[in-house]
Amino acid sequence: MMSSDEDYSLISEASELQRIQFETNKCKMAYDSIISDQKMLVEARETNLHFTKQFDQRAATMRAALKAEEKRQEEVLEMDKRKITDLMEEQRRLKSEIQSVQQDILQMEETNYCLKQQSDVSTAVPERKVVFKGQTSGTGDSSGFDIVPKIVYPMEGGTALITFEDETVAQHILKMRDHEVQLEGNITLNVQALPVHLLVPSYVELDTQVCPRRVLVSNLPKVESVERLLDKLEIYFSKKKNGGGEVEEADMLHDSGNVVITFTDNNIAKGLTDKQDHEVKISGEKKHKVKVTPFLNGKIANLQTRETVCQRSVLLSGIPAIMEQDSLQDLLEIHFQKTSNGGGEVDDVIYNPVGQHTLAVFEEDSSTEAQSQ
Repeated sequence: MMSSDEDYSLISEASELQRIQFETNKCKMAYDSIISDQKMLVEARETNLHFTKQFDQRAATMRAALKAEEKRQEEVLEMDKRKITDLMEEQRRLKSEIQSVQQDILQMEETNYCLKQQSDVSTAVPERKVVFKGQTSGTGDSSGFDIVPKIVYPMEGGTALITFEDETVAQHILKMRDHEVQLEGNITLNVQALPVHLLVPSYVELDTQVCPRRVLVSNLPKVESVERLLDKLEIYFSKKKNGGGEVEEADMLHDSGNVVITFTDNNIAKGLTDKQDHEVKISGEKKHKVKVTPFLNGKIANLQTRETVCQRSVLLSGIPAIMEQDSLQDLLEIHFQKTSNGGGEVDDVIYNPVGQHTLAVFEEDSSTEAQSQ
């Protein structure tokens, strides 16, 4: 029979064995859990490696595609740059053409304006009295005559007309076009040289008839007083003993130096023209032989004009009113007389300031004279 100590020992060993067995089971469960986790980790690692490999493949594909896209974009960008360069060059060319066309339009408008003003002047010619001074032709049924035109050229404000003695100088000035005129006080005046376009008559037909009340008195002496000459002629032709009658008026034709006598009666003129030569006391007691011829009333039936360019004259434009008219006109003449400036001997010069209106009269020898209005 066991004692109580032995029983206690057996119970203790059994308890220890149970504890060990419990711990062993616990460790086994922990081990099984670790093995399970390890298996899951291995599976997760293999999955991650698979995903990583797929990602690397996709990344490589995307890098290749991105590189190809970058190359394509560079090519497109380079092409766009070339297009932009071409467009900018085309824009510069078109802008230059537009400026050139605008300058041509301005010049044409200026020319048309001048031609219109000259045309307005020319169309007024039929209303003026015309005196036949040409030479008749003995051949054919019709007679022709030469005319010496005086062309009225309206000048715009801020312009000047210069006529040179040598036409080659004028053409050289026109070829240079832009000129810098040095004024007083180191002031530079920029002007442009333009050709002078004129409308001149090329063919004129006149319907004429002898005026019954007027006569033309020619072969007159040169006198200092035109008024005295007219008074002497009026006195002579108003006397009946000289074949005259009551004089309505006596007018001097300054372009020819002849005088037109107008009577109140229609029956006086024919008797005076039939006699033709008359001796009139012009100065003192000495008589001077004058010639009396019929006065023709004329109406222009056909007028044809043509455009011509003055060979010796140049129009300067773009002149501001920066000094007195006479002073600036003198400085322009001095500048264009110098051969170092491309000029030459100046025959005449007219300057029309801004805000003023001047008419330049061109005669057959291309010299100019002007009157302000």
